[in-house]
Amino acid sequence: MAFPTRSTTNAGKACAAVVIALCASGCAFAPSAGMPAPGSAILPPWHEGANDPAGGKGVELTVVEADNLADFHGDATHAQLVLYVAGNSFFAMAPLTKAFENAYPSYQGGIYFETLPPGILAKQLENGGTITVGNMTWTVKPDVFMAGQAGVRTLIDQGALRAPLVSYATNDLAIMVAAGNPKHVTGLADLARPDVRLAMPNTVTEGVSRQIQASLVKAGGEELRSTVYERKVAAGTSIMTQVHHRQTPVWIMQDKVDAGVTWQSEIVFQRQIGHPIEAVAIPADQNTVESYSAAAVNSAAHPEAARDWLAFLQTPEALAVMQGYGFKAVPARPWRLTSRR
Repeated sequence: MAFPTRSTTNAGKACAAVVIALCASGCAFAPSAGMPAPGSAILPPWHEGANDPAGGKGVELTVVEADNLADFHGDATHAQLVLYVAGNSFFAMAPLTKAFENAYPSYQGGIYFETLPPGILAKQLENGGTITVGNMTWTVKPDVFMAGQAGVRTLIDQGALRAPLVSYATNDLAIMVAAGNPKHVTGLADLARPDVRLAMPNTVTEGVSRQIQASLVKAGGEELRSTVYERKVAAGTSIMTQVHHRQTPVWIMQDKVDAGVTWQSEIVFQRQIGHPIEAVAIPADQNTVESYSAAAVNSAAHPEAARDWLAFLQTPEALAVMQGYGFKAVPARPWRLTSRR
């Protein structure tokens, strides 16, 4: 489904609020059994600079609790390729761009990418690439937009992106819980329980909320969907995220919430880096599959780079990176872009 957007001012405030909230997430909680000790280890960014593809980094300053920009990667000033990427695949982007640089050495150190909810990225695109986070405002216009298939198709229809649309991986949903599953969540129906505190993607800028609501309806009808997304929100036992791929795991590890529906690949990543997170599988008849897609921006400053990237996304090397985090292959590819390589 197409993802909704909000005003530029609200998008900037949302991003700023998220960064402030994540950086200020503190130690005033009692961790459950199996939880890590409170502190910066559970807070983004989780790659210790490894997700920065910039060649020259200059002065390095990352203070996890105070100053970090977890979803902005690379050197925007000297970028040869700029990517706007739906944030739930942020963890795959460093190895993906590295593999691309190996295939196209001329782009070494010249890639910049953002990993934010697609609704925020769509508004940033609409506003000429300008975004504000905290006290900083900067402009970087994308060459390629990567998100769910329906959202990318909508932007093509609106003229912001140009065909063809490239679908390069699929993903499905799972329930993220703390290690040991202390609330004994067994499926989507358990999310209606009043004792299960939830982190759920907001319905304004986070496209995954559409798939989640569809799955809730499959599992328990409109009653389950409205309980999770309306009644529990009003009761304060379901909290809407602004950037779920950062907030949901952090809130679970802080014992602020008990569960949240995410893409299953996000749970794979959290476990890979040693966080005390587990998955509760959602059966196929209740799940909703997303096809990750990309297209070039009509006003791209680097059209050849955009074409090279889209061609690369269809290679076995790119798919291998995605599969390392639990993504699956697209069932059929009726056409293929060719690169200059």
